[in-house]
Amino acid sequence: MNVVRKVITGRPGVVIILTTAFLTSVYIADWNRAIPRSSGLSGIYEILKGFSQPDFSQEFLIVALQATWTTITFGTSAIFLALVIAIPVSFLASGTLFRSFVVRITSVSVVRMFLALVRSIHELIWAWILAILFGFSPMSGVLALAIPYGAILARVFADFLNDVPQPPLRALQSSGASNIQTLLYGRFPSAYKDMLSYGFYRFECCLRSAAVLSFIGLQGIGYQIEVSMQDLQFGQVWVLIYFLIALIVSVDWWGSKLRRSLAE
Repeated sequence: MNVVRKVITGRPGVVIILTTAFLTSVYIADWNRAIPRSSGLSGIYEILKGFSQPDFSQEFLIVALQATWTTITFGTSAIFLALVIAIPVSFLASGTLFRSFVVRITSVSVVRMFLALVRSIHELIWAWILAILFGFSPMSGVLALAIPYGAILARVFADFLNDVPQPPLRALQSSGASNIQTLLYGRFPSAYKDMLSYGFYRFECCLRSAAVLSFIGLQGIGYQIEVSMQDLQFGQVWVLIYFLIALIVSVDWWGSKLRRSLAE
Protein backbone atom coordinates (compact mmCIF):
# COMPACT_ATOMS: atom_id res chain seq x y z
CA MET A 1 0.00 0.00 0.00
CA ASN A 2 2.81 2.41 0.85
CA VAL A 3 4.53 1.61 -2.44
CA VAL A 4 1.37 2.44 -4.38
CA ARG A 5 0.97 5.69 -2.45
CA LYS A 6 4.57 6.73 -3.18
CA VAL A 7 4.12 5.98 -6.89
CA ILE A 8 0.89 8.01 -7.09
CA THR A 9 2.12 11.01 -5.07
CA GLY A 10 5.73 10.95 -6.30
CA ARG A 11 7.19 12.50 -9.42
CA PRO A 12 6.73 9.38 -11.64
CA GLY A 13 3.07 9.16 -10.64
CA VAL A 14 2.47 12.83 -11.47
CA VAL A 15 4.14 12.41 -14.87
CA ILE A 16 2.06 9.31 -15.63
CA ILE A 17 -1.20 10.99 -14.61
CA LEU A 18 -0.52 14.16 -16.60
CA THR A 19 0.63 12.21 -19.67
CA THR A 20 -2.45 9.99 -19.54
CA ALA A 21 -4.74 13.01 -19.20
CA PHE A 22 -3.03 14.73 -22.15
CA LEU A 23 -3.22 11.70 -24.45
CA THR A 24 -6.84 11.10 -23.48
CA SER A 25 -7.81 14.70 -24.25
CA VAL A 26 -6.03 14.52 -27.61
CA TYR A 27 -7.88 11.30 -28.45
CA ILE A 28 -11.39 12.50 -27.54
CA ALA A 29 -11.02 15.99 -29.03
CA ASP A 30 -13.12 16.76 -32.11
CA TRP A 31 -10.39 17.82 -34.51
CA ASN A 32 -12.83 18.29 -37.40
CA ARG A 33 -13.92 21.57 -35.85
CA ALA A 34 -10.33 22.83 -35.76
CA ILE A 35 -10.31 23.54 -39.51
CA PRO A 36 -9.61 27.26 -40.09
CA ARG A 37 -12.35 29.33 -41.70
CA SER A 38 -11.79 30.85 -45.11
CA SER A 39 -12.07 34.34 -43.59
CA GLY A 40 -9.52 33.55 -40.88
CA LEU A 41 -6.51 34.81 -42.80
CA SER A 42 -8.15 38.13 -43.57
CA GLY A 43 -9.03 38.49 -39.89
CA ILE A 44 -5.43 37.83 -38.87
CA TYR A 45 -4.31 40.41 -41.42
CA GLU A 46 -6.61 43.05 -39.91
CA ILE A 47 -5.35 42.25 -36.40
CA LEU A 48 -1.70 42.53 -37.49
CA LYS A 49 -2.53 45.71 -39.34
CA GLY A 50 -3.88 47.13 -36.10
CA PHE A 51 -0.65 46.08 -34.37
CA SER A 52 1.38 48.08 -36.88
CA GLN A 53 -1.01 51.05 -36.76
CA PRO A 54 -2.02 51.55 -33.09
CA ASP A 55 -4.43 54.36 -32.30
CA PHE A 56 -2.41 56.78 -30.16
CA SER A 57 -4.79 59.67 -30.69
CA GLN A 58 -5.23 61.96 -27.69
CA GLU A 59 -8.95 61.20 -27.46
CA PHE A 60 -8.47 57.44 -27.28
CA LEU A 61 -5.48 57.67 -24.93
CA ILE A 62 -7.76 59.44 -22.44
CA VAL A 63 -10.26 56.58 -22.80
CA ALA A 64 -7.49 54.01 -22.30
CA LEU A 65 -6.18 55.80 -19.20
CA GLN A 66 -9.66 55.96 -17.69
CA ALA A 67 -10.21 52.25 -18.39
CA THR A 68 -6.83 51.41 -16.85
CA TRP A 69 -7.61 53.42 -13.72
CA THR A 70 -11.00 51.68 -13.42
CA THR A 71 -9.28 48.29 -13.68
CA ILE A 72 -6.74 49.29 -11.00
CA THR A 73 -9.42 50.50 -8.57
CA PHE A 74 -11.56 47.40 -8.90
CA GLY A 75 -8.59 45.02 -8.80
CA THR A 76 -7.17 46.76 -5.72
CA SER A 77 -10.54 46.78 -3.94
CA ALA A 78 -11.02 43.08 -4.69
CA ILE A 79 -7.57 41.97 -3.51
CA PHE A 80 -7.86 44.09 -0.34
CA LEU A 81 -11.19 42.46 0.50
CA ALA A 82 -9.69 39.06 -0.37
CA LEU A 83 -6.86 39.66 2.12
CA VAL A 84 -9.34 40.69 4.80
CA ILE A 85 -11.04 37.33 4.24
CA ALA A 86 -7.89 35.25 3.75
CA ILE A 87 -5.74 36.16 6.75
CA PRO A 88 -8.15 35.19 9.57
CA VAL A 89 -9.46 32.17 7.63
CA SER A 90 -5.89 30.97 7.02
CA PHE A 91 -5.38 30.87 10.80
CA LEU A 92 -8.29 28.42 11.05
CA ALA A 93 -7.20 26.44 7.99
CA SER A 94 -3.70 26.00 9.38
CA GLY A 95 -5.01 24.47 12.62
CA THR A 96 -2.44 26.39 14.67
CA LEU A 97 -4.95 28.05 17.01
CA PHE A 98 -5.96 24.91 18.87
CA ARG A 99 -4.08 22.57 21.19
CA SER A 100 -6.64 19.76 21.09
CA PHE A 101 -5.86 17.28 18.33
CA VAL A 102 -9.54 16.59 17.62
CA VAL A 103 -10.46 20.27 17.42
CA ARG A 104 -7.44 21.02 15.23
CA ILE A 105 -8.19 18.22 12.76
CA THR A 106 -11.85 19.18 12.63
CA SER A 107 -11.04 22.83 12.01
CA VAL A 108 -8.51 22.04 9.28
CA SER A 109 -10.79 19.53 7.54
CA VAL A 110 -13.96 21.64 7.59
CA VAL A 111 -12.32 24.95 6.67
CA ARG A 112 -10.14 23.50 3.91
CA MET A 113 -13.10 21.61 2.44
CA PHE A 114 -15.08 24.85 2.39
CA LEU A 115 -12.17 26.71 0.76
CA ALA A 116 -11.88 23.99 -1.88
CA LEU A 117 -15.58 24.39 -2.66
CA VAL A 118 -15.28 28.17 -3.01
CA ARG A 119 -12.10 27.89 -5.13
CA SER A 120 -13.70 25.37 -7.48
CA ILE A 121 -16.19 28.00 -8.68
CA HIS A 122 -14.63 30.32 -11.25
CA GLU A 123 -14.90 34.08 -10.78
CA LEU A 124 -17.07 34.33 -13.90
CA ILE A 125 -19.61 31.97 -12.30
CA TRP A 126 -19.42 33.99 -9.07
CA ALA A 127 -20.06 37.09 -11.19
CA TRP A 128 -23.25 35.61 -12.63
CA ILE A 129 -24.46 34.46 -9.19
CA LEU A 130 -23.77 37.84 -7.58
CA ALA A 131 -25.27 39.69 -10.54
CA ILE A 132 -28.54 37.90 -9.81
CA LEU A 133 -28.35 39.06 -6.18
CA PHE A 134 -27.05 42.61 -6.60
CA GLY A 135 -27.60 43.31 -10.27
CA PHE A 136 -24.98 44.17 -12.87
CA SER A 137 -23.02 46.54 -10.66
CA PRO A 138 -19.40 47.17 -9.62
CA MET A 139 -20.17 45.56 -6.25
CA SER A 140 -20.93 42.28 -8.03
CA GLY A 141 -17.61 42.45 -9.86
CA VAL A 142 -15.55 43.21 -6.75
CA LEU A 143 -17.19 40.41 -4.75
CA ALA A 144 -16.87 38.00 -7.67
CA LEU A 145 -13.11 38.52 -7.52
CA ALA A 146 -12.72 38.82 -3.75
CA ILE A 147 -14.53 35.61 -2.80
CA PRO A 148 -12.52 33.06 -4.87
CA TYR A 149 -9.25 34.96 -4.45
CA GLY A 150 -9.82 35.11 -0.70
CA ALA A 151 -10.26 31.34 -0.64
CA ILE A 152 -7.11 30.78 -2.72
CA LEU A 153 -5.04 33.09 -0.55
CA ALA A 154 -6.36 31.54 2.67
CA ARG A 155 -5.43 28.04 1.49
CA VAL A 156 -1.90 29.01 0.47
CA PHE A 157 -1.34 31.22 3.54
CA ALA A 158 -2.31 28.27 5.74
CA ASP A 159 0.44 26.17 4.14
CA PHE A 160 2.95 28.97 4.69
CA LEU A 161 2.01 29.10 8.37
CA ASN A 162 2.38 25.34 8.71
CA ASP A 163 5.79 25.29 6.97
CA VAL A 164 7.44 27.65 9.47
CA PRO A 165 10.58 26.14 11.12
CA GLN A 166 9.72 24.52 14.43
CA PRO A 167 12.67 25.46 16.74
CA PRO A 168 11.62 29.12 17.22
CA LEU A 169 8.05 27.99 17.85
CA ARG A 170 9.16 25.47 20.48
CA ALA A 171 11.17 28.21 22.18
CA LEU A 172 8.06 30.40 22.41
CA GLN A 173 5.91 27.55 23.67
CA SER A 174 8.48 26.56 26.28
CA SER A 175 8.44 30.12 27.61
CA GLY A 176 4.70 29.82 28.21
CA ALA A 177 3.30 31.40 25.02
CA SER A 178 -0.23 30.36 24.07
CA ASN A 179 -1.16 29.09 20.61
CA ILE A 180 -2.43 32.52 19.59
CA GLN A 181 0.76 34.20 20.83
CA THR A 182 2.88 31.60 19.03
CA LEU A 183 0.91 32.25 15.86
CA LEU A 184 1.16 36.04 16.08
CA TYR A 185 4.79 36.29 17.25
CA GLY A 186 6.28 33.14 15.75
CA ARG A 187 4.50 31.77 12.72
CA PHE A 188 3.16 34.96 11.16
CA PRO A 189 6.43 36.99 11.27
CA SER A 190 8.28 34.04 9.71
CA ALA A 191 5.71 33.50 6.97
CA TYR A 192 4.65 37.03 6.07
CA LYS A 193 7.33 37.51 3.38
CA ASP A 194 6.13 34.45 1.51
CA MET A 195 2.56 35.60 2.05
CA LEU A 196 3.41 39.04 0.69
CA SER A 197 5.16 37.60 -2.37
CA TYR A 198 2.24 35.33 -3.19
CA GLY A 199 -0.20 38.15 -2.49
CA PHE A 200 1.46 40.32 -5.14
CA TYR A 201 1.26 37.47 -7.63
CA ARG A 202 -2.45 37.13 -6.92
CA PHE A 203 -2.80 40.91 -7.26
CA GLU A 204 -1.49 40.60 -10.82
CA CYS A 205 -4.00 37.82 -11.51
CA CYS A 206 -6.75 39.91 -9.96
CA LEU A 207 -6.00 42.83 -12.28
CA ARG A 208 -6.20 40.54 -15.30
CA SER A 209 -9.48 39.10 -14.04
CA ALA A 210 -10.81 42.61 -13.42
CA ALA A 211 -10.04 43.37 -17.06
CA VAL A 212 -12.10 40.35 -18.12
CA LEU A 213 -15.15 41.03 -15.93
CA SER A 214 -16.63 43.73 -18.12
CA PHE A 215 -20.13 42.37 -18.64
CA ILE A 216 -21.31 43.10 -15.07
CA GLY A 217 -20.46 46.77 -14.86
CA LEU A 218 -16.66 46.85 -14.64
CA GLN A 219 -16.03 49.25 -17.49
CA GLY A 220 -12.29 48.78 -17.44
CA ILE A 221 -9.79 47.63 -20.04
CA GLY A 222 -11.75 44.49 -20.90
CA TYR A 223 -14.90 46.50 -21.57
CA GLN A 224 -13.07 48.90 -23.87
CA ILE A 225 -11.38 45.99 -25.69
CA GLU A 226 -14.81 44.46 -26.29
CA VAL A 227 -16.19 47.76 -27.62
CA SER A 228 -13.19 48.30 -29.93
CA MET A 229 -13.35 44.73 -31.27
CA GLN A 230 -17.06 45.09 -32.02
CA ASP A 231 -16.21 48.23 -33.98
CA LEU A 232 -13.29 46.40 -35.68
CA GLN A 233 -10.90 49.04 -34.34
CA PHE A 234 -7.92 46.72 -33.86
CA GLY A 235 -5.53 49.65 -33.51
CA GLN A 236 -7.41 50.62 -30.36
CA VAL A 237 -7.42 47.00 -29.16
CA TRP A 238 -3.62 46.85 -29.33
CA VAL A 239 -3.27 50.11 -27.42
CA LEU A 240 -5.46 48.71 -24.63
CA ILE A 241 -3.41 45.51 -24.60
CA TYR A 242 -0.25 47.62 -24.27
CA PHE A 243 -1.79 49.39 -21.28
CA LEU A 244 -2.72 46.07 -19.68
CA ILE A 245 0.80 44.69 -20.19
CA ALA A 246 2.32 47.87 -18.75
CA LEU A 247 0.01 47.59 -15.75
CA ILE A 248 0.96 43.98 -15.00
CA VAL A 249 4.69 44.65 -15.50
CA SER A 250 4.49 47.67 -13.18
CA VAL A 251 2.84 45.63 -10.42
CA ASP A 252 5.45 42.88 -10.85
CA TRP A 253 8.28 45.43 -10.65
CA TRP A 254 6.73 47.06 -7.58
CA GLY A 255 6.34 43.69 -5.87
CA SER A 256 9.96 42.73 -6.62
CA LYS A 257 11.27 46.01 -5.24
CA LEU A 258 9.18 45.65 -2.09
CA ARG A 259 10.29 42.06 -1.52
CA ARG A 260 13.97 43.02 -1.92
CA SER A 261 13.59 45.93 0.50
CA LEU A 262 12.02 43.63 3.09
CA ALA A 263 14.79 41.08 2.63
CA GLU A 264 17.50 43.63 3.42
